[in-house]
Amino acid sequence: MTKIIVELCQNHVGDRNVLARMIKEASEAGADYVKMQSIFSEDLTRRDEFEEGRVAPDGVTLTIKRPYQAEYDRLSKLDLSLDDHKFFIDECKRHRVIPMTTIFARKRIPEVAALPWPERVVKVASYDCPSFSMIAELAKNFDHIIVSTGASHDHEIERAADLLKKSGKRFSLLHCVTSYPNTLEMANLKRMDWLRRHSDETGWSDHTLVERDGLKAAKVAIYLGADYIERHFTVLEKDKTKDGPVSINPAMLKELDRFRKLSKADQREAIDRECPDWQSLLGNETRPLTPTELLNRDYYRGRFASHYGDKVLYNWDD
Repeated sequence: MTKIIVELCQNHVGDRNVLARMIKEASEAGADYVKMQSIFSEDLTRRDEFEEGRVAPDGVTLTIKRPYQAEYDRLSKLDLSLDDHKFFIDECKRHRVIPMTTIFARKRIPEVAALPWPERVVKVASYDCPSFSMIAELAKNFDHIIVSTGASHDHEIERAADLLKKSGKRFSLLHCVTSYPNTLEMANLKRMDWLRRHSDETGWSDHTLVERDGLKAAKVAIYLGADYIERHFTVLEKDKTKDGPVSINPAMLKELDRFRKLSKADQREAIDRECPDWQSLLGNETRPLTPTELLNRDYYRGRFASHYGDKVLYNWDD
C-alpha cells in the first residue's frame, strides 16, 4: 500500500506547540512518515544576482529577485535547533509515526545523523538531486535515501541513482514538478514509470494548489501505483504560512488515507467521478523542464551552503 509522507516544511512557524500539534494530527489522520526540514538560517548564501533579479525588455523574468536580508530575516524566525530536532523525533515516536528530515547543507549531516532516528531515513530536496557529493555523504550516514527529482535533468537523475545503487543503500525516487503551485496539466505522472527503471520504489511529491485541485493528483498517483505520496501539511489557516496554499489539512489527509485503502476498482471509480479527465495528468515519461522550474533551479540550487569562515562549500562541491 502507498505510504504517505507529510512534509511539515516551515508550517510550524518556529513554534514547538504547533510542531507537536502537527505531529499528533498527522498521526491521527493516517500519515506513515512525518518530515521536518533541517534548515538553519546561518547556512543561507548571499548571491548578488538575486538581490535585484533580472527582467528582459519584454517582461520575461530571467533571474528571480530574492534579496538575502529579507530571506534571512524570515528564516531566522523559523529555525529549529538540534534540541528541537530531538523534540520532533520524540514526539513522532510517541505518536507512532516515522520521523525523517531533509538536510540542506552538507556540514549539518554529521550532527543531524547523530540524532536518535528510529529509522535512518532521509529526504533529498529536488535541487540537490544533482548534488552527488552530498548524496554520497548522506548514503554513508543513513539507511534509506528518498530523492525528489524535480528541476533535475534525466542524466542527473540517472547518475544519482547509479551512485545510490553502488552505495548498497535502499533508495526511492519521487517525481515532482518544482513550481509552487504546479497545475494538474503539468503533473506528467507517467514520469513515475521512467523513474521505476532506475529505482524499485517511486512516488509523487505533490505541489498542486489545494484550493483549486484538492487531492486529484495524489489520488491518481496512488491509483497508478505510487509507492509514496508526499504532501505539504498544515494545521493552520492557509494564509498563515508561506507554504499554506499547497498544504493539505488533517481532514484532507484522512481522505487520502481512506482512498489508498480502497481496491483498485474502487479507486478507479472514485477518480472517474471526481476527475473525469484524469488521464490528462499522465503526460509523458520524459519532459523538458518548464521555464518556471529552470528559474527556481537557478535560485534554490545553492541557496544554502556550508560556511567555514570566508570559504563556502556548496552541496555539489568535491
